[in-house]
Amino acid sequence: MSVQVAAPAVELKELSGPMDKAAGPTCEPVTAHPPGHGMATAPCPLPTAEREAAPAPASSSCGGERPPLSGCPGLSAAAGLPPGAAKVPQASAMKRSDPHHPQHRHRDGGDSSSSGGGGAAAEALVSPDGTVTEAPRTVKKIQFADQKQEFNKRPTKIGRRSLSRSISQSSTDSYSSAASYTDSSDDETSPRDKQQKNSKGSSDFCVKNIKQAEFGRREIEIAEQEMPALMALRKRAQGEKPLAGAKIVGCTHITAQTAVLMETLGALGAQCRWAACNIYSTLNEVAAALAESGFPVFAWKGESEDDFWWCIDRCVNVEGWQPNMILDDGGDLTHWIYKKYPNMFKKIKGIVEESVTGVHRLYQLSKAGKLCVPAMNVNDSVTKQKFDNLYCCRESILDGLKRTTDMMFGGKQVVVCGYGEVGKGCCAALKAMGSIVYVTEIDPICALQACMDGFRLVKLNEVIRQVDIVITCTGNKNVVTREHLDRMKNSCIVCNMGHSNTEIDVASLRTPELTWERVRSQVDHVIWPDGKRIVLLAEGRLLNLSCSTVPTFVLSITATTQALALIELYNAPEGRYKQDVYLLPKKMDEYVASLHLPTFDAHLTELTDEQAKYLGLNKNGPFKPNYYRY
Repeated sequence: MSVQVAAPAVELKELSGPMDKAAGPTCEPVTAHPPGHGMATAPCPLPTAEREAAPAPASSSCGGERPPLSGCPGLSAAAGLPPGAAKVPQASAMKRSDPHHPQHRHRDGGDSSSSGGGGAAAEALVSPDGTVTEAPRTVKKIQFADQKQEFNKRPTKIGRRSLSRSISQSSTDSYSSAASYTDSSDDETSPRDKQQKNSKGSSDFCVKNIKQAEFGRREIEIAEQEMPALMALRKRAQGEKPLAGAKIVGCTHITAQTAVLMETLGALGAQCRWAACNIYSTLNEVAAALAESGFPVFAWKGESEDDFWWCIDRCVNVEGWQPNMILDDGGDLTHWIYKKYPNMFKKIKGIVEESVTGVHRLYQLSKAGKLCVPAMNVNDSVTKQKFDNLYCCRESILDGLKRTTDMMFGGKQVVVCGYGEVGKGCCAALKAMGSIVYVTEIDPICALQACMDGFRLVKLNEVIRQVDIVITCTGNKNVVTREHLDRMKNSCIVCNMGHSNTEIDVASLRTPELTWERVRSQVDHVIWPDGKRIVLLAEGRLLNLSCSTVPTFVLSITATTQALALIELYNAPEGRYKQDVYLLPKKMDEYVASLHLPTFDAHLTELTDEQAKYLGLNKNGPFKPNYYRY
């Protein structure tokens, strides 16, 4: 940029006269303004002849040109213009907003909306005698205008595909496009093909890059500040080592919060081996930090389906080590052991499962008489369902949608499929942002709750043509089918907040007539032959943990519940739990909640002896019967 020299003040009041409406193009906007204020611009009040003779104003010091602002009395006053200068008819202002309108072009034929080097105002040259003249224009900005016009042309179908391929590999190349979801700064070598060791010389892990461990450690330390119950449990129980001798194999989301849980289990005496339950939710730097700390972790963001099962197998099938406890999220780990290593269940004491999908599988096994160990249903414990499912989703749904689409929620029409705790959280958040929310539901009780909360209960077919966003929260399969996808309007956003990737029939979109474009990480355009496109997030997998983050504090509640369930099953005397699915004892639910209350400086009221006798309760709880609905 050339050195900018302030031009002498121009006495505009001496150059009076009404605006010549019959004159040709308007002059450049006035750019002089006081320091610390926005650039003030207004139509020039000079006749055409006087404009040609008037010196150009000095270039602005605001770091680049800005587009002219339509007549605003406050701005014109700040620039030192006479009061009448800002009074421009609205029609004239509307005409100038069109960059191709004749009045919006410079005298040299350039576009006045262009910026960067040539700008709206010419630079002033000051001669030794103080005369101010306009610098000669040697380059006309016609090429930029042509480029802009070329960019605005609607690309053909072939053009769109080639553009997407130049950014990242199109997901039509493979039915599993997970590889393109990895961090672009990382190399494309599969972690399975790398030889990595931590600082202690161990290579019993498989992560994206062990060198990221230091960054992952910082994230874990941040998470520890928001997980008070786990830290308190670690401090209280590490002397007793209630999990001494436990060999836990886990398959959950590998995040900073999971890392705090794993290190707590280690502090309580357990040995752990871990894989990821979701191919997109792993934080690579956290996995590296765990591997550096000595935890055998097999996970990275963007695994393929083959990688996913390979990682689970590496956790389970290791010489000289056999698990005696399972911590699962989704049931994939339990399913793999049943399928490949059924004899392992002879030494396994119990399974802890935290998702709707996994719990459903356990109940199916129990009903068929194939469940050969006790299992703890953490998903339906009060401290999981009423906190993680509700409050976590209430905050993370907006985060996931905002990060991936940058959309505004006010006035958008949204349909939420399912009004369980997850659906309730999503609906509450979207309603608070001003969205118009519809709900679909199969359960009349949940449906009535949705109606009482002010949501319109509909069938998906009734609103699918008009909604802007479709969110699934059911844990079911084929909730959104190809027929629904075909009927959606252009640019409809489709995503899933349930655990499994079966709720949206993504497989039906893998057909030759549809084109897939990668927009950004975990955001795809699926384009129909007529040009209609939908925005698919995380390929139908869990939105919040795949595309954003979740509130650490609420995950502390779930993780503490998981830790206590493991302790309970591992230390239970033989015969207490049979080969069935159990809920966490009410007393433990209350204990988990009590561990989190000090964070809020909250103080519980204690029953008197008389009150406890009147209610028929123990003063120390449990305070509600098992059938109580919170």
